[in-house]
Amino acid sequence: QVQLVESGGGLVQAGGSLRLSCAASGRTFGSYAMGWFRQAPGKERDFVAAISWSGGNTVYADSVKGRFAISRDNAKNTVYLQMNSLKPEDTAVYYCAARYTSTSSLEYEYPNWGQGTQVTVSS
Repeated sequence: QVQLVESGGGLVQAGGSLRLSCAASGRTFGSYAMGWFRQAPGKERDFVAAISWSGGNTVYADSVKGRFAISRDNAKNTVYLQMNSLKPEDTAVYYCAARYTSTSSLEYEYPNWGQGTQVTVSS
């Protein structure tokens, strides 16, 4: 088990940037693949990005490719989501998630979730 706490959300104008952080507890953080998902009001939770335990493999949703970047610092037990060129449609609650072993874009394959952080992009 790993506990996850997101931070860094807020209100930003379209075209702006935010960096989300997800701090994990536990000494085996480096063994977990990490993912970011988001849920807009009235919509299902969608995959955003994922990163392997080593950081060597990343996967992105088409909607964020070229604008978002996922990274991790295993020494700090933290995964990041750098979000650039933000659009109003990026408005959502952003969740980080962890799963043992390989990356996945499938929500049901992640057993560990944070509480979420709100990102609001104004037009």
